[in-house]
Amino acid sequence: MGEMTSFQLGVVGALFLSVASSVSIVICNKALMSNLGFPFATTLTSWHLMVTYCTLHVALKFNFFENKPIDMKTVMLFGILNGVSIGFLNLSLGFNSIGFYQMTKLAIIPFTVLLETLFLKKQFSKNIKFALFILLIGVGIASITDLQLNFVGTVLSLLAIVTTCVGQILTNTIQKRLNISSTQLLYQSAPFQAAILFVTGPFLDQYLTKQNVFAYKYSPIVVGFIVLSCLIAVSVNFSTFLVIGKTSPVTYQVLGHLKTCLVLGFGYTLLHDPFTSRNIIGILVAIIGMGLYSYFCVNETKRKQGDISSLTQVKEKDTTAPLLAGKNGQVKENNSLV
Repeated sequence: MGEMTSFQLGVVGALFLSVASSVSIVICNKALMSNLGFPFATTLTSWHLMVTYCTLHVALKFNFFENKPIDMKTVMLFGILNGVSIGFLNLSLGFNSIGFYQMTKLAIIPFTVLLETLFLKKQFSKNIKFALFILLIGVGIASITDLQLNFVGTVLSLLAIVTTCVGQILTNTIQKRLNISSTQLLYQSAPFQAAILFVTGPFLDQYLTKQNVFAYKYSPIVVGFIVLSCLIAVSVNFSTFLVIGKTSPVTYQVLGHLKTCLVLGFGYTLLHDPFTSRNIIGILVAIIGMGLYSYFCVNETKRKQGDISSLTQVKEKDTTAPLLAGKNGQVKENNSLV
């Protein structure tokens, strides 16, 4: 019982850390890119991952966690896949309208459910599917404003969905099957993610923004925001692996849409972004969907725990019965001899 309570507290802590750090980095990056004119998103992400790796390396030296060897091929492919998914998401944003990009992010949840059902044989109840449907409707109302389709943008969006879903499913699967922590997996995969983005990022950013990251004039305030963004990113990357490892890729995506709603709210409050009744209605519907998802998940977890407890009790009775029978038989035999 104590272990279960400790696990639940760990999940709550991971969820809170993920929300707080993600909302913080979105606000920081929005100020950096929109207000200060630093548009190099992919290159910035590579810096995030390099700082994350360096931070974890220092933590390893101080024995904050233990490094566990993982098959190099597995880690390399996993790291490259995650790096590629980030690149495709940025390309999707560059080639599509904001509305279609939001649709791409919304499509990650149903596609993840489909992949886990087909390949991992995971079952999702009707209640869970209904809650996810309500959530997606709400986020769609709140965030999607226009839908402009084009062939290249659609292909890039599909590639972004597939690579993101597979990457997040592997994040959960690798941790559980290899019995490694989120910190151990992040520490070993971050260099490969950073490397592929560090090499491709400047070219990708130049193609999308028509500006060169190396020719950009860095003011002290821009450098300060970049450093702040990188520091927050350590928490974002760590909490991402932690949440997916402790819960599931679908739960992480649900959490991501909570962040979207919070970012919309903070954007209106802090940055004075335009906010309409449609945003408010969408956020309220999304919150209802999140509430239903959480409620159904908790109920299903309790029911599974109850089933496991009942099965354990039945096994204990089956194990105890022959022992009692044996004792009674021995007593009868002794009586007959007397």
